Amino acid sequence: MGKGRATIIGFGAILLWALLALFTVGSAPVPPLQLNAVCFAIGGLIGLVWILAGEGPKALRGIPLRVYAFGTAGLFGYHFLYFTALRLAPAAEAGLIAYLWPLLIVLFSGLLPGERLNRLHVAGAVLAFAGAALLVGGRLFGTGITITAGAVAGYALAFLCALTWSGYSVLSRRLGAVPTASVAVFCLATAVLSALAHLAVEDTVWPATGLGWAAMLALGTGPVGLAFYVWDVGVKRGDIQLLGTASYAAPLLSTLALVMTGLAVPDWRLGLAAVMITGGAALAARASATRKHTGLRSGRGARSLP
Repeated sequence: MGKGRATIIGFGAILLWALLALFTVGSAPVPPLQLNAVCFAIGGLIGLVWILAGEGPKALRGIPLRVYAFGTAGLFGYHFLYFTALRLAPAAEAGLIAYLWPLLIVLFSGLLPGERLNRLHVAGAVLAFAGAALLVGGRLFGTGITITAGAVAGYALAFLCALTWSGYSVLSRRLGAVPTASVAVFCLATAVLSALAHLAVEDTVWPATGLGWAAMLALGTGPVGLAFYVWDVGVKRGDIQLLGTASYAAPLLSTLALVMTGLAVPDWRLGLAAVMITGGAALAARASATRKHTGLRSGRGARSLP
């Protein structure tokens, strides 16, 4: 598979993740752990089909147990926090805060050997976090808007969500390359773990309407299923820098999807915050790209994260 084709395949994940908030809201009132279990079971089945259509079970040979444990923890933690945040707080605001992960990936990359931050990284961080603060501040001080304790908890969980995925993405760089087939195991293990936790602490609640069922199935098939596989292909065989930069469009696309379906009310704060968060992440991406190109010209060969 060529680099260009792999990059195009990777773009599919960004489009699917833009629908994550929409389908999560539509799947209510299914509790977070139950939703995790159902969606990742669907995602795992997609992976099994992927494996059978390719190399077969031999594709999973030789993968260390620590890789499976790490991948499962990352997928389980991120989506549990995300689903819970969108159950507690307004979907558009919580979703945008959760989408700080592309920026945090760039910032955390400075902690890795051979990486460092520059002024554009810092400027991007300030701009993006100002956008997140505008969202919460608008709820706190906006005219006629009453913020609840649940919404505050939802915002906090959305931020933890961004920390979880960015930390997972950066730390995964140290585990080495593993075949895409391993994602199926991550999904199935996450489904089992989520189901056990659900049975222990939650009441089982299924969607009350056909639209709710459709949203849950679409969630498991796309944003919490196929997206992980095509993303894995893209970042391993395609243009990682281009895919990382393109991922910053996801917050805007996600917010637009919520507004167009009537699940979020158009508001100047929402629009401005979306531009600030996306713009801050783009600044950070530009800083990484500039450093990468400078390093190549000088013969240093500096690494860059998406």
